[in-house]
Amino acid sequence: MNRRVFSKRAGGFTLLELLVTVAIVGIMAMVAVPLGELTIQRVRESELRSGLRQIREALDAYKRASDAGRVERRADGSGYPRTLEELAGGVVDVKNPNKAKIYFLRRLPRDPFYSDANAPSAATWGKRSYASDPDMPMEGEDVFDVYSRSERVGLNGIAYREW
Repeated sequence: MNRRVFSKRAGGFTLLELLVTVAIVGIMAMVAVPLGELTIQRVRESELRSGLRQIREALDAYKRASDAGRVERRADGSGYPRTLEELAGGVVDVKNPNKAKIYFLRRLPRDPFYSDANAPSAATWGKRSYASDPDMPMEGEDVFDVYSRSERVGLNGIAYREW
């Protein structure tokens, strides 16, 4: 006769085993969340650097085109665009007989730290006119430079406004 031997312990986990497992998962989550937030901040900082670089290079290209006489320039103007939208929207090449447009950006990047996701890209940036003081940037008749409006400080310890 073949008898089956049953163990006293039924299948499943004890309360202690469950508590230890939950504690380990909790500790892993506590480590993972800050690392995830740090990764998101690094990605946003990279987007900010890239956006600033693209816009600043486009502003410099616009100025070169203005100095070369390809972009219409007011007599009292600095040679920089009046708005950021001109960089992506294009301006008429006054030296081209067909009056073709010159485009300095494919699209205007957004400030990744700007809080309102519905705001137009140009509204996300702080703008500095040519006539304003570097320490106190203010908007004016042209756009000489851009900066982030965020009050946050980057991982490098420098405020995003100063990048």
